[in-house]
Formats: sequence, C-alpha cells, structure tokens
Amino acid sequence: MTDTAFTAHDVAGFLQENPGFFDEHADVFATLQVPHPHGSRAISLGERQIMTLRERNRELEWRLNELVRNANANESIGTHVAKWCSRLLSECDPQRVPGEIALGLAEQFDLNHVALRLWNLSELPATGYGEPVTQDVRTFTDSLKAPYCGTDTGFEAAGWLDAKPKSLALVPLRLEADGPAVGLLVLGSDDAERFTPEMGTTFLESIAQLASAALHRLNPATPKA
Repeated sequence: MTDTAFTAHDVAGFLQENPGFFDEHADVFATLQVPHPHGSRAISLGERQIMTLRERNRELEWRLNELVRNANANESIGTHVAKWCSRLLSECDPQRVPGEIALGLAEQFDLNHVALRLWNLSELPATGYGEPVTQDVRTFTDSLKAPYCGTDTGFEAAGWLDAKPKSLALVPLRLEADGPAVGLLVLGSDDAERFTPEMGTTFLESIAQLASAALHRLNPATPKA
C-alpha cells in the first residue's frame, strides 16, 4: 500500500508552486479556518491576513513616530547649540569665555550640575576655572578619546560639582584634535537616564569642538619673529 500522507512542507510547497490554486478553488479559500493568533478560536484565512496587515501597519506607524520624535529632538538640540554658540561668539572678554561655556550649557540644556577646569592656557588666571587640578585628572583627561557617559560618579572630577549627580558626562577639551587636553567639562544630572553608557556621543563631541575653539582666545598664538 502506498503511503500518500502529506506533510506541512508538502502542502506549503504545493501552494507556492500553484499560486492560482485559490483562484480556481475560491470556495476553499472562503471557508478555510485557521487558529486565531491571540486566542483559541478559529478565524477565516482572509481575516487572518487582515490582522497580519494591521499588525504590520502598527509596526510601521510606531517606527515612523519614532523617527519623528528623534527628528524633533535633534532639531531642539540644534536650536540650543546655536543659542549657546551665539553666546560664545558674542562674548568680547576672553576671561569670561569659560563661564559662558559652563553656565551657557547649564542654561540651554537644563543641566543640574556643571563644572569646568582648564589648564595650560597662557591667558588663564590661576583661580576659578583655572584652579589647579591634580596630575591624575590631567592624565585621565588625556586618556579620554571620546566623552564618557554613565552612572559611575566616583571620578575625582565629579567632586567639582556642587552635588553628587545620578549620571554624568566627562568631556575632554583640546585646542587641537590630536593634542593634549587643556580642560575637562563635567556635566551632571539628577536623572540616572540622562547620560548612559549606551548613548551616542556625537552631540557631546560637537560641544567639545565648539568649546575648544572658543578657548583659543585664552591661548593666543605667539607672534612670529
């Protein structure tokens, strides 16, 4: 006796090889019942297809909304960066530039805690933002090739803040891209999710480049003989 039992693979293969099957047997398509994906009852194949399309549409709508939210967030960040940068450019007194960097960021980005220390700048006073820092801080800052973001608040530089944050970003400042660090910007937040290890640092790197460019005013080039 020949075994004529069909497997699920056989049925699937047959339907793929015969796309006109349901056109020729419309009554089968209309009466075919399949399990409901979220329940125990059976539904028609057509209804199941409609549900699948609706789920796909919801997923696409969610992705579109996410893109819109990201675009709006990026636009907002860009606006705040432009306002902060305008403050740096409009400051006529080089001695006030460090304050515009730190306080301007706190204001524009609603940061709870901000600290800035600078060194090796010829026109920088040895007080305030130019207050001496340890060699450990300088060595650590030189080792940062990109901003650090996270919830580890045990860094020595975190002690510069007026209170212990729940998350922070450490942003090295350099007059030249591959040169030694001349400062460290510390951004602290009372929100543990504000600065996380998984977040991108492109925005913070842009902040570092703009702040570093402004600091050239405190380190004017030596006139050539």
